[in-house]
Amino acid sequence: MTFVPAKQPLVPWTWLGVPAVICVILSFLLTIPIRVFGAGVPEPVFALVLAFAWAVIRPSVLAPFLLILLGLFLDFLWGGPTGLWGLALVAAYGLTLAVRPTLTGRGPVVLWIWYGAACLLAFGVGILITFVRTGEIPSPLALGWQAFITIALYPLAGRLIARYEDADVRFR
Repeated sequence: MTFVPAKQPLVPWTWLGVPAVICVILSFLLTIPIRVFGAGVPEPVFALVLAFAWAVIRPSVLAPFLLILLGLFLDFLWGGPTGLWGLALVAAYGLTLAVRPTLTGRGPVVLWIWYGAACLLAFGVGILITFVRTGEIPSPLALGWQAFITIALYPLAGRLIARYEDADVRFR
């Protein structure tokens, strides 16, 4: 038996605001310098969960703006070039929004595959921006680990989608 949360109405602060605040808190908490077996704790990009889930749930004018703000927060938090994560998150949101009609009614495995594709696009945009700006490619091992951990976060996106997917039938 699987737990499916009750369907919720689409009130912007509940499906956009609260998850964005949780994303900021989790991202900030994972920057605490903790070492496990000599290695740092991985820093997944929690905002990619929101970029994917928000696009699947319904098109929104607010979502891209919140993703840009979350991206700017990540840029300042991680010391990256300003706009890198904002652009990467909006690219993932755009891809998901473009394929949204094919995602409707699909199972979790198909959604996880598309979530992985959206994550890989976002990381690809990040690599491209980093390369253009510095002339160097980030560490493949660190980047691969961060991408793997981020893609493994799909159950969070699936839970958010399951909670709000039938709230607004105008977009089905």
